[in-house]
Amino acid sequence: MEWVIRERPYRPKELDYSYLLEFTTKLHGILQGERLFSNIPSEFQNELLYNNLVIACLDKGSIRLSLAYMKKMRELAHPISHLVFNRLIILHSSPSSKKMIPKILRQMRADKVVPHVSTYNILMKMEANEHNIEGLMKVYSDMKRSQVEPNEVSYCIIATAHAVARLYSAAETYVEAVEKSVTGNNWSTLDVLIILYGYLGKRKELESTWGIVQELPHVRSKSYILAIEAFGRIGQLSRAEELWLDMKSVKGLKSSEQFNSLISVYCKHGLIGKASRLFKEMEMNGCKPNSITYRHLALGCLKRELVGEALKTLDLGMDLTTSKKVRHSTPWLETTLSIVEIFAEKGDIANVEKLFDELSKARYTRYTFVYNILLKAYVKAKKYDPNFLRRMILGGARPDAETYSLIRVAEQFRS
Repeated sequence: MEWVIRERPYRPKELDYSYLLEFTTKLHGILQGERLFSNIPSEFQNELLYNNLVIACLDKGSIRLSLAYMKKMRELAHPISHLVFNRLIILHSSPSSKKMIPKILRQMRADKVVPHVSTYNILMKMEANEHNIEGLMKVYSDMKRSQVEPNEVSYCIIATAHAVARLYSAAETYVEAVEKSVTGNNWSTLDVLIILYGYLGKRKELESTWGIVQELPHVRSKSYILAIEAFGRIGQLSRAEELWLDMKSVKGLKSSEQFNSLISVYCKHGLIGKASRLFKEMEMNGCKPNSITYRHLALGCLKRELVGEALKTLDLGMDLTTSKKVRHSTPWLETTLSIVEIFAEKGDIANVEKLFDELSKARYTRYTFVYNILLKAYVKAKKYDPNFLRRMILGGARPDAETYSLIRVAEQFRS
């Protein structure tokens, strides 16, 4: 493309310059992108080019420069794309920067940018990641009030959030909305449906969806992994094993995640012997066990009452570096909660509190059932915490009938 501009064998068009600007900035940096932009004929320095330049700067994390170009666009009366505001919102999605998002949305309205479903999907996903069902549904209500039609991605986000929160009736309603809004065989939507059918115990629908996935031109290893975990969740162990062998034959075993998928299924069902054999195969195959491998194995040990072995295995995992993304992922949180439940039944407050702190950092404790499990540990240990309800409410969870029932039992142990 640079040769075309230099030698001019033909006159480049608007899209040619747009693509060149995008790739130049992505590959060679903002300075090279700005230099190219300044050399593009003025008739092509229009809204498309400016929007591409702003997005390219945002992709490089240069917010201040992007805002300066947006100011220039307003001076030139160039419309700003909703994609620009989407990028700005994503860049401010961390807890420390999230307070800037209302200001970004106000600026979006001031610039008369038409609300887009993708913007609302980003906002809903952020609330889902924070395990904030109320916040998510507020965004959904705002979207409906703005007369923006939800799409399959919108319903996937809402349905998954409700399933993770164990609100299965609501999740089922939104799964039906996903099914009605599906456009073509989108692999990402099919993957989400596989997860959801696993949560809801819908074996027939799970088999049907997996059949559609298999007919796609390319079936990803990730889809196999999700299907293995989904069949395991509904108790179809032989089907999960069958899919794992299919994956092994078709895709080869190249990652720890592939082994973890079946290890997690075995450990959830207390089949620690099978999990241990697969763990050995994993090491022989050259795949390194990671922290979530050990967390699954710890759960498997606890299911078989091997408490000492479980604690050693937990420590092995804690010695490994684990990214924030993994620690905040649903599989990690749900496995950790399953471990917490077993310790709670034993009245082991020390280990429950230790793992509860992990769940709290990921905001998973916003769900009432998580605090109820913690309260159960105190009841089993015959200990009373007079500040428990206050702690629960400040932690973002609402007490329910089970909470108050457990509190009444715990009150018997007042000292």
